[in-house]
Amino acid sequence: MPAEDTPIRVALVDDQQLVRAGFTLVINSQPDMEVVAEASDGAQALRMLSAYDADVVLMDVRMAGMDGLTATEQLTAQGSGPKVVILTTFDLDEYVMRAIKVGASGFLLKDVPPEDMLQAIRTVHAGDGVIAPSSTKRLIEHLAQVLPDEQKAPPAILDALTEREREVLVLMARGRSNTEIAADLFVAEATVKTHVGRVLSKLGARDRVQAVVLAYETGLITPGS
Repeated sequence: MPAEDTPIRVALVDDQQLVRAGFTLVINSQPDMEVVAEASDGAQALRMLSAYDADVVLMDVRMAGMDGLTATEQLTAQGSGPKVVILTTFDLDEYVMRAIKVGASGFLLKDVPPEDMLQAIRTVHAGDGVIAPSSTKRLIEHLAQVLPDEQKAPPAILDALTEREREVLVLMARGRSNTEIAADLFVAEATVKTHVGRVLSKLGARDRVQAVVLAYETGLITPGS
């Protein structure tokens, strides 16, 4: 099978079997993705993912045994592991921020519509973070407000960015897609993709989510602006 036709391999980590069964049904209904493994806690997930290749992991936060945050930290520390999307609710803000900072590529509300979950899997697999929906943007803004000062990044980290790259980062933080950024700046979408890539590289960010968190942490953009 040609590489471009290979389905996205998804792993599910959640301590509720019914949740996993529902997600499996939705994911396996798609021609471009398949569930390759399931686990009920973080420790089992780490063992499982050492034996099964997965591209994207949907990881619950609260589980008995090893929680999803600890498992995410250990997974992303390997550098070349799968992308992790945290499954959460709005009352877990502080946990989401920690997960993003240790390498998660995004987060979803557990009651997200199936089509949004599927799009998130495709987006993360393509190398972007799950940041576009307005609900996610509002949550990012709230996280930036509650983040303790000692955890914030120094503004000097932005010195490596050009003026245009800062403009792009601000628009990313406002939840704008590449297409929308291109329209805002009157440039080609390919040019925007180049700028986004350079922003991620210069900031040492894994994806758009981490870059946006840095934009808030450094004060480049403030909640509600």
